[in-house]
Amino acid sequence: MTEASIPTPGGRRSKVALTEPDARTQKRKAAEARFRMYGIAGIATGIFFLVVLLASILSSGTGAFQQTFINVPVFLDPAKLDKKGNRDPAEIAKVSTFGYSPLVQEALLKQVQEKGIETSLEKRGDMKAMISASAAAQVRDVVLENPDLIGETVDFRILASSRVDGYLKNRVKREDVARDKNIDAEHLDLVDALLPHGIVKKSFNMDFITGADASESRAEAAGIGVSMIGSFFMMIVVLVLALPIGVAASIYLEEFAPKNRMTDLIEVNISNLAAVPSIVFGILGLSVFIQFMHLPQSAPLVGGLVLTLMTLPTIIISTRASLKAVPPSIRDAALGVGASKMQSVFHHVLPLAAPGILTGTIIGLAQALGETAPLLLIGMVGFIASNAPDGIASGLLDPNSAMPAQIYEWAKRADPAFYERAWGGIIILLVFLITMNTIAVILRRRFERRW
Repeated sequence: MTEASIPTPGGRRSKVALTEPDARTQKRKAAEARFRMYGIAGIATGIFFLVVLLASILSSGTGAFQQTFINVPVFLDPAKLDKKGNRDPAEIAKVSTFGYSPLVQEALLKQVQEKGIETSLEKRGDMKAMISASAAAQVRDVVLENPDLIGETVDFRILASSRVDGYLKNRVKREDVARDKNIDAEHLDLVDALLPHGIVKKSFNMDFITGADASESRAEAAGIGVSMIGSFFMMIVVLVLALPIGVAASIYLEEFAPKNRMTDLIEVNISNLAAVPSIVFGILGLSVFIQFMHLPQSAPLVGGLVLTLMTLPTIIISTRASLKAVPPSIRDAALGVGASKMQSVFHHVLPLAAPGILTGTIIGLAQALGETAPLLLIGMVGFIASNAPDGIASGLLDPNSAMPAQIYEWAKRADPAFYERAWGGIIILLVFLITMNTIAVILRRRFERRW
């Protein structure tokens, strides 16, 4: 049978083919097709902007992982570094970096002359614009560590200035040099002449990943390593405090707390705290932990306490949702075989809710890792840490910065080299965030149980 009769508005019945869709069916299918196209267009738009964002971040930040170095043999002149000739470390330490700078400049000028490079830069002081301000400190540290090197010629791999580095990375253009007081066209010509000889060379910059921040006059020496350590200690504080407190509060509210106005008020406040702007938690941490409790300012311990307060609502909400997702039959079965309420929760319900709890915890930690506003108010920005902490107590209590705060600090500085490092710091921060979210997905898949 391939035909059917349907009533018409005039009271008559007309025959239609069952295999042919009517107008209403065709309209419904067209609406479904349009909705599907809208969804695909929305997903494609989101992916497009995500690709543009990632491409922008990578193109702007990959330069931070490369740095221009200058290879020069420096003669450690005893007449300037050890005038008495007794190799006394105390006497040698009195020579500041101002005494080492001429030695480094003289070494570079000698290299130019030995290679027969024609240039109008014929004085030792003309080399200053090509060399990083940190080069003298680098040579001085080597001499202080081994005073016996005085009087010898030692090969050094020193940092080039940020302008030279920017020129090789196409960040500094020749047309911009005319307005730049730090370098001129003759220096750029000399850089081009030194490149074939391997004296000036661009290579991987490990110090950016492991080093510390630097002053505004030494942008080429700035690194994010110490800030990574500061973020690590803050995340340890958040994990140690937020996870047990959040899970314990969730278990009590979901499984043991009586349903009354007090618990309803607590639940409403927890939900509201999850939506409070992060800078409010920064103000709370400043007033309570620093001004009232007199904890050390700019310390990762204070930053971790502030981020713990901010992360607790997220962990509590996700943990309660995981506990609710466990079927009531699990609880009833445990109670039916004689288990107590405590045993049914901790032996049956909690293990089944563990994947969701771990996922919520890691997502909360990832959110805390990228927060900047609370750290600004407690002073974890603008601090230049000279080296890594030498212990757990030092890591928690000594002033330090954090990755998002360090990125913010670099982004507002004038030298374009700091702006490049801000993008590089964003790449490292994204790697941490993607790793944490990947771990959350793996843990959920690994421990997930079906019922």
